[in-house]
Amino acid sequence: MKRCVFRWMSEAVTRGLLSALVLGVVQVAIVCHADELSFDSADDRITIRINDFPVTQFVFVDEQIARPYFANLRTAQTHRLSRRQPPLEGEEATDHDTMHPGVWLAFGDVNGHDFWRNEGRIEHVDFSEPPKVDGDQLRFAQRAKLVTKEGEEIGQVINRCVIRLHGDGWLVEWHACFTAGAAPLVFGDQEEMGFGFRAATELTETSGGTIVSSAGKIGAAATWGQAATWCDVSGIVGGEPVGVTLVPSPDNFRVSWWHNRDYGLLVANPFGRAAMKQGPKSEVVVAAGESWEIAFAAVVHQGFSFDPASFVTTFEFTGE
Repeated sequence: MKRCVFRWMSEAVTRGLLSALVLGVVQVAIVCHADELSFDSADDRITIRINDFPVTQFVFVDEQIARPYFANLRTAQTHRLSRRQPPLEGEEATDHDTMHPGVWLAFGDVNGHDFWRNEGRIEHVDFSEPPKVDGDQLRFAQRAKLVTKEGEEIGQVINRCVIRLHGDGWLVEWHACFTAGAAPLVFGDQEEMGFGFRAATELTETSGGTIVSSAGKIGAAATWGQAATWCDVSGIVGGEPVGVTLVPSPDNFRVSWWHNRDYGLLVANPFGRAAMKQGPKSEVVVAAGESWEIAFAAVVHQGFSFDPASFVTTFEFTGE
């Protein structure tokens, strides 16, 4: 992604801009600067930056939230998109503070254990691929284990994340490859399953924001429980349109239904067929010792030119 600034240049500047314009010797130079991704690593998180400004943190160790997540999403122009983590009491809603941390992938039922409400833990092991910037992409792979509240490890997951720049902002792809342990992994059927985002106050419906889906439905109530290839939440922040589009991979095992709420929650949920009132109870089984992958993207955008339908039409997941 490049940003352009305009510079006036003239040999006649010392004689005054007006005379220079009359003489026709003023030139306009367009100087384009490529945006640059960078990162800082700490014991509990990776801070991702665009032109040295922090746009999000990937948090992989948290005493309160027992799973990895992206926190404090912003545009490169500093506009806040996700609710603060932790939420700032008195300035924003503080409900579900340990369940809605920014952007996350979690499951209310795996083998009967709840990894959404932090009863089970998706516990950090290491980075099988350390973070690395390659051009307009930042990549890393985090390995974690699924541990029940009783302390039993039932499987592992490798979270491969790709942060990419695009013409109207930036995005994160989240590829999760689960491997079952000695027994199968069984993903159950609940509302609280899948890829979630909690919006900043300014983007919520109750504060003037708008949720729209690929099916043309508008609003949390109209999109809830409905199938769609993407959902977008957007609004005006600092006088500029900004928002986030969630996109399930077309290679996932099933289309996602949406668990959306007017207080700023979007969840792409391909698991909760019965919970979303779309058919019989779902059960996704990963056989013992086998692996299985799903992927999603969260697309940060700003400006009047972004159109989620057009973007998703040309967007391709990078894969491994």
